[in-house]
Formats: sequence, C-alpha cells, structure tokens
Amino acid sequence: MIDATVEAFVESRADAVEEAVRKAAADEIMPRFRQLAAHEVVAKNGPHDLVTVADREAEARLTEALTALLPGSLVVGEEAVHADPAVYDALQGDAPVWIVDPVDGTRQFVHGEPGFCTLVALARGGRLYASWTYAPALDQLAVAVRGAGATLNGLPLHAGSPEPGAVLRVATSHPDYTTPEQKRALLGLYIEGVAARPCGSAGLEYLAVARGELDAVAFNWEYAWDHAAGLLLVAEAGGIDLTLSGEPYRITGGNALPFTAARDEATARRVLELLGGR
Repeated sequence: MIDATVEAFVESRADAVEEAVRKAAADEIMPRFRQLAAHEVVAKNGPHDLVTVADREAEARLTEALTALLPGSLVVGEEAVHADPAVYDALQGDAPVWIVDPVDGTRQFVHGEPGFCTLVALARGGRLYASWTYAPALDQLAVAVRGAGATLNGLPLHAGSPEPGAVLRVATSHPDYTTPEQKRALLGLYIEGVAARPCGSAGLEYLAVARGELDAVAFNWEYAWDHAAGLLLVAEAGGIDLTLSGEPYRITGGNALPFTAARDEATARRVLELLGGR
C-alpha cells in the first residue's frame, strides 16, 4: 500500500475511525468506570503497572474494528505487545499500523478519576498520518491529520508559544515509573523558572500542550502507544518534538532519551538544554 492510499483512507474514513473509538469506549470502558471488581485489576510488571479488563476488552474491540476498516493493516496495541513483544516489530514493516493504547492513564481509571483516554494513531513506514485522543469521561475528542491540523471537539487547536519570561510548565515522567537513573536525567528541570510536575495520562498531557495549557512534556520511555497520537497532535497544533540528540522522536524506536514535545522550538530546545542535550 502506497502512502497516498493511506492518506486517501484518512480523508474518506476518519469519521468511521472516530465512531469505532467512541463505540469501544462506550461499550468496554465507561460501563466499568468506577465499577471495577478487585479481580478485574492486575499488576503486569510491577505494582504501578496496572491492566484492567477494560484495557483488554477495548483493545480487542478496536483491533477488530480498525483492521476491518483498513484491510491489510496491523495493530500494535499495548496489551498485545505485553502478551507477545514481537508484535511491536510491525512498526518497522511496510503495512499500515494502528497504534493503540486502549486506556491511557489506567492508574487514574482504576482510582475512579476522569483523567484517562483512548489513544489511536495510524502510521506506515514510521510516519504518522492521523491520530485520535478520546477522553470519554471528559467528553473530549482530539483529532490530528498530517498536514491538515488538529482539532478538539471540532474546534482548531493552536499550541502557540509561552509568554516571554513566563515560568515554563512541564510535565515529566512520573517517579513511580522511572528508575533512579531516569530520575537523575530529569533533575535538570527542577530549577527556578520551570514548574515541573509528574505527568498523569500521557495522552492528556500532549493534549494540554496542543491546547497551550502546558508548555512541554519530558518523557524517558518511548513506547509508541503512549506517544504516537499525542506527538502528531502537538505537531499539527504547531508544536515540535525533539530527542536528547536534537533529532525528532521516531515511533520505530532507538531514540536518545529523554525527549520533549513542546509548544514551540525555542521551548523544546530550552527543555533539552536543561536535560543535558543540545
């Protein structure tokens, strides 16, 4: 499938993708919000890395719906990769790939907080073409299409730039999910002139950057399902992303970490400088 075909699909079927995302959330996520039984929440790689029946069922529903919409496409979903890490290799191939995080912010979801979302992005050959960020408990849907801009509930998103001299607002990797070495890498942001705080749902933090409510994010993990949708959203809202080497983030991996996504280039480069990059 050539890139033009992927672009044509996005142009003609974006509404169908939105419907699939909304339906998966309505059928598999929201009925379980604040209704989870103890046995429906499981720790995967540690006490803070949670998965629920909603994550699994929503990903299964999205996998079925999205591959039916775009025959020949594959799905790289968080839960599928947890079960079989080789699934992640699809990002390196030639087929169109749906990158799915069924419940981004599972911790918030489990605690009955509304700050969670479903993330879907469509990529091919390492290039992002469209993304959907849906926060059902907040009634927010952000859509980004490569070269066509970003919207939130149908209204255009513009990241803008921070006010000159203003304190930079930056969300960073949450300490519960970082190693001691990773924590040290982020310490440069904890200085005067920067208001750094741990992130919540990564998808919603990217949305905050795209809305101009947050100046930047700084993360030191690179799983594509956490970042793909939000990176395109920020880019199409006028923002930028850079890794510690000064190069853009690659969804296929091998990035120099930490990396940032910011409202503008000057902010991104300031964050990288504080992180020890260039």
